Parts: sequence; structure tokens; C-alpha cells
Amino acid sequence: MKAIWRDEVIAESDRILEVDGYRYFPRESVRMELLHGVQFYDLATDAARSERAAWSYEAPRARMKEVDHWIGFWNDVQVE
Repeated sequence: MKAIWRDEVIAESDRILEVDGYRYFPRESVRMELLHGVQFYDLATDAARSERAAWSYEAPRARMKEVDHWIGFWNDVQVE
């Protein structure tokens, strides 16, 4: 299988795992140099859950260096 973005292969492997409808490639089959280090986080309490509600740049590009390892929020998270 291949992962393709804008006509460019970014991952290719015969060893694919499928979980909850998403296909996962082994890290060694991914062109990691094309990924730019965003880590997403889910929010969860006993009462509710919001997926991908926060993120952090772990290896940011130059223009995002000032937020290196800071956390951003979106989706169900309101920032006031």
C-alpha cells in the first residue's frame, strides 16, 4: 500500500495495520523528512471526550519555532 499526498508517495509498505478505519504504516516506511513534528492530543474527562483537541509542534519548521513544544487548541476547545 502507498500513502500519497499531492501525487507524491510519502509512505509505502506491505505491512499495514488497520485500526478503526485508519491505515497505519510502519515508521521505517514513511518519508519522515516530509513530516514536520506536530503531536496531537485528545481531551478526556469522565464525562466527555474530544479527539485532536490540542496539538504541539515537537520539531517545528522555522516559522513555527517560537511555539516549539507549546500546545495549541481547536475543535471543541474555546480559547478566550
